[in-house]
Amino acid sequence: MVNADDYGLTDGVSRGILEGAERGVITSTSVLTLGPGFADSAPLLAGTGLGVGAHLAAVGEDPPLLSASEIPSLVDARGRLAASWRQFLPRAALGRIDPDDLRREFTAQLEAVRGAGLVVDHLDTHQNLHLWPMVRDVVLDVGDAADVRVVRVTRSRARGPIGIVVRRLARDLEARLDTRGWRYPTASTGLDEAGGLDEDAMVAAVTTLGAAVTGTGPGQAAPELATAELATHPGRPTDADRQRYRWGYRWDEELDALCSPRVRHAIDAAGFRLGTFADLAAAS
Repeated sequence: MVNADDYGLTDGVSRGILEGAERGVITSTSVLTLGPGFADSAPLLAGTGLGVGAHLAAVGEDPPLLSASEIPSLVDARGRLAASWRQFLPRAALGRIDPDDLRREFTAQLEAVRGAGLVVDHLDTHQNLHLWPMVRDVVLDVGDAADVRVVRVTRSRARGPIGIVVRRLARDLEARLDTRGWRYPTASTGLDEAGGLDEDAMVAAVTTLGAAVTGTGPGQAAPELATAELATHPGRPTDADRQRYRWGYRWDEELDALCSPRVRHAIDAAGFRLGTFADLAAAS
């Protein structure tokens, strides 16, 4: 599946995702209910055929759905969420994040997506917080309660401490998912390349995924069911609302790549069939 994150972040991001589905290879999107573009953008997804995930957020520039009194451990004195994982995870490691607060906020976000008339086929998290064990377990509890048991497993090939930690956490997540009977793609890319997938980089990412699922990469073994997620972040180039998100992403270049015949050819050459997380859930 080719998933576009942050639907609802801004109007330009949402419309870029829809364009990438119509003209390109996007098959799925993860909806960010905290984004200021969510209310106006959500109705546009109806009838598109896109798979829909809930992009659960406990960090970022935008306010939570619930009040500070309902989720006190997630917000500061001004009612703001932690800006990023760099502020959130140390507090989580020290036990300063109440899992019940997280559960209430994530449940509210999932229900907001469903309340917009959308069928949710998978879960993931903003800035991949669900790799962290406490957040992971909350996400799985929320998914079990909502009968949504498909999730992204974020992986990394990067050298250095962050890559090592991500790979360890990804293995732990896979083990927990197997125990609880959840489904997930057997390969994925998009973390190391987040926001920087121009055409060449996207072709390389697809080729890497193809090698991973066929067992042709170093140390790889072909799984019984070869599935992969290409996580992307497209958006339209003219989008003033996006200026408040200083992530350094090249949204317009990712949109161009997703609509590129070269990328579609790379997908076909790797032997992939485009699908959604719902297809993954239904696979035997």
